[in-house]
Amino acid sequence: MMNRRHFLAQGAGTALATAAAYPGTALATTPASGPGDIAVLREIVITLHPGLYRYNSPKTIDQALRKLDQTWSDLPDLASRYLHLSRFLATIKCGHSYANFFNQTKQVTADLFDRRSRLPFAFQWIEGQMVVTQDQSGTNSLPRGTIVKEINDLDVKEMLSRLLPYVRADGNNDAKRRALLSVSGADKLETFDIFHGLVYGAPRNKAGEPKDGFHYMRMRLPDTASDTWVDVPALTLADRQAFYKAPDYRGDSPVWDWTMRPDSIAVLKMDGWALYNSTWKWETWLNDRLDSLKGAKGLIVDIRDNEGGLDCGDILLARMVDKDIAKPRADRLVRYTKTPEHLNRYLDTWDDSFRNWGDQVEPFNDRFYKLKRWDDDGILAAKGPRVTTPMAVLTSAQNSSATFQFASLTKQLGLGTLVGEATGGNQRGINGGAFFFARLPESGIEFDVPLIGYFPQSKMPDAGVAPDIKVSTSAKAIAEGSDNQLGAAVNHLLRRT
Repeated sequence: MMNRRHFLAQGAGTALATAAAYPGTALATTPASGPGDIAVLREIVITLHPGLYRYNSPKTIDQALRKLDQTWSDLPDLASRYLHLSRFLATIKCGHSYANFFNQTKQVTADLFDRRSRLPFAFQWIEGQMVVTQDQSGTNSLPRGTIVKEINDLDVKEMLSRLLPYVRADGNNDAKRRALLSVSGADKLETFDIFHGLVYGAPRNKAGEPKDGFHYMRMRLPDTASDTWVDVPALTLADRQAFYKAPDYRGDSPVWDWTMRPDSIAVLKMDGWALYNSTWKWETWLNDRLDSLKGAKGLIVDIRDNEGGLDCGDILLARMVDKDIAKPRADRLVRYTKTPEHLNRYLDTWDDSFRNWGDQVEPFNDRFYKLKRWDDDGILAAKGPRVTTPMAVLTSAQNSSATFQFASLTKQLGLGTLVGEATGGNQRGINGGAFFFARLPESGIEFDVPLIGYFPQSKMPDAGVAPDIKVSTSAKAIAEGSDNQLGAAVNHLLRRT
């Protein structure tokens, strides 16, 4: 249920520092007539966004919009406006509402995202520590498992705390925000790179003095007892993208990996389900491999790096049961029957029927309409031949949208064991399914607006889905090149058999 176009959620001092760090930052232009950016933003989110008040009161949203309006007038440079808009959208606490990096104009992308400020390594946040997973510096000074403690005289924990409020996630699931603020090579534009570059600018020390294109870092190397300091070069966007490793989800070649281990456990690694435009016959590929499981001792489905996309996991679940699955029901709610005509000029989408739900909706309460379109009977039909091989699913905070739903259903139905860490997403419900891509008239900044709110019919916690077997990775495991989460899943399955 992710955005198809993606294929693919402070104060004046921050913004002024950004402008100072990049004195050539473009200024937003003001249209000769018509409403300004914040007036358009206000009407769009209040009129169309189904999750606007899921975690906030109307008063809180109104105050945030008033504050943003004042900031917009005081700080007209594009970088500052992008940051403050991102912070407001993050306040909604919707994993699909953000100023989408991939939907901006070429000019906005060039002005804001193509900066020589990137850290020259990939990393994960593990229990508040920045742990190197790949050295991209060309200096061989950052082995896997290195713990970075300070960058340009700034404690990385302070850096993380400062960046979190800009990042999209559902509800108060901060683990998802931290996952997005890791650098993995899975996206051509990394969330951390965007916000770190805009907030902190080019490399500088604590006194604000330029570092001549180098980041000065304090770190602890693996198997050492004291810290070391090193200068490493800042990377450009092109430098970072040289390490981009995601497959082409629009082609006709397999994008998942299947391995049968010597211990007769199969491992299915699915790093993405964004197959909307793919010509690969993934359903046939997956069914063929499930057919080969006879005699296997277990199946491990690894979705740790997978945010979502199509409901590819439904095939796995449908093959593991001998009768149809009744999915937990959620009300599919929208805020409008027809978009106000004057807003359509700001709204793009892949399906213009989203502009007028017509007879596909019916009144639900004084705030929502219930969507009848796509309102199936909640049944996932069983499909043979049945797979009886025990399944474990490796989960992480990256799992949102479709992978969150897959993990949730797997656990609820007892069709597999979740191993690893809690998912992203939120049990209180998410927003998605259909989208507008809204573009603000002054600044030209785009932001995504999900149109369908999914609301559980019973009270649920503000949290992702917890694993059955919690296993956290560690700097030590990364340094050793071991996968302790995969190992835990293997041991669990072998014990079962």
